[in-house]
Amino acid sequence: MNTKEYEAKGEIRKFYENKPISLLTKHKKEKIIAPILAEAIGCHVTLVLGYDTDQLGTFTREIQRIDNQIDTARKKARIGMDLLGLSLGMASEGSFGPDPFTGLMPWNRELIVLIDDDMETEIIGQAQGPGNQQHLLTSDWHEAVKFATRVGFPDQYLIVRPENDNNPKIHKDINEWPKFKSIFFSVASVFATGQVFIETDGRAHGNPERRKMIAKATEDLVNNMGSFCPACGIPGFSMVQRLPGLPCMHCGRPTRIIYAELWLCKKCGEHEKREFSEEERADPMYCDFCNP
Repeated sequence: MNTKEYEAKGEIRKFYENKPISLLTKHKKEKIIAPILAEAIGCHVTLVLGYDTDQLGTFTREIQRIDNQIDTARKKARIGMDLLGLSLGMASEGSFGPDPFTGLMPWNRELIVLIDDDMETEIIGQAQGPGNQQHLLTSDWHEAVKFATRVGFPDQYLIVRPENDNNPKIHKDINEWPKFKSIFFSVASVFATGQVFIETDGRAHGNPERRKMIAKATEDLVNNMGSFCPACGIPGFSMVQRLPGLPCMHCGRPTRIIYAELWLCKKCGEHEKREFSEEERADPMYCDFCNP
């Protein structure tokens, strides 16, 4: 850790050391988030019990998420704060989808939000990258074994249901080979086709790759907490948008390449544009006019 990082963490501690911060989670995220924050800023992460976060949406699709990812995280944080009567609260929310480059690889995006009513602001950390979200429809136990091995079972939990990906008869928390085999053949007997839908568990406690991404998002949160507004001085001055438009070196028109970042203070609205690219011009291959 360099001198600036030490200084930043020292400044953060002035705001958050020994303060309780609620964390609403059902799937053991506190084991990932709490140690990182305790070491970095000295706060006390307080686990909130008594609320089923599955009501806000499930990866297994029996309950659809109504709000977008960040608003769901905010809602979780608020619920936790209200249940414990605290002015500081946090929550995380994850999503899976196709990667933004080729659309062919599963992609995991994690957000963690800290709401601070004392300073009337919020700070967000995020991370994204390849995720472990895979599935298989089969009636062959040997194919099921190959799939399970490939995705990292039993460290990576599995979810099983009959016939298709929306059958309501869901079996979760499968993390042992005997249990997996027993459920597979039981489910295969439900329909004449014998088809079994198997998928990786997206919940944090059952998905090691997602846990790593949550840790990265928490580290990003800490970094943003250590960035102070140049106008009002509170934590959380951070990047909120990347701006495409680096000029094409051939025709001069804006390209899809990022040229700057927009940084913002959620408290006072102070903002600034920071150069993102060291290059002054973009390769024409990224220009929609030169390379349509």
